[in-house]
Amino acid sequence: MAEQPTRLMVAVNESTLKGYPHASISCRGAFEWALKKIVRDNVAGFKLLVLHVQVPDEDGFDDMDSIYASPEDFRSMKNRDRIRGLHLLEFFVNRCYEIGVACEAWIKKGDPKEVILHEIRRVQPDLLVVGSRGLGPFQRVFVGTVSEFCLKHAECPVIVIKRRPEETPQDPVDD
Repeated sequence: MAEQPTRLMVAVNESTLKGYPHASISCRGAFEWALKKIVRDNVAGFKLLVLHVQVPDEDGFDDMDSIYASPEDFRSMKNRDRIRGLHLLEFFVNRCYEIGVACEAWIKKGDPKEVILHEIRRVQPDLLVVGSRGLGPFQRVFVGTVSEFCLKHAECPVIVIKRRPEETPQDPVDD
């Protein structure tokens, strides 16, 4: 019987930089690190599970006032979020296919901390890889970190990859 590939889950998110609808610096770095340091040339020995958790905006309008919103406005916002999520996953799926490693990718909505743990219980990966912005203790109090939460509560081994100092935006909370 053939050995099953190692199932490596990578949690990914969009960049928080305005006007930058791409993968965040830290998740892109964690993904590439996993390919380079774990998968290497053994593409047949791994399957990447790429999870993107979209955080629902309370009113669906980011920084806009929604007092005069119509039902069509909400449909448009939901469609925009779906397209952005698919665009994000497309980047990672294309990268997997470029090097020949099997993958699955999906989007869930909710609190990233809780959703990632739920998905770990559901799909039971062998390992979780997440990126980290490398925030200091003061910033972590206000922003919180998904990576620390996963380290403490995930039911599988977790590797946290910090972004490189030269990749840090002017505001380190941005990613």
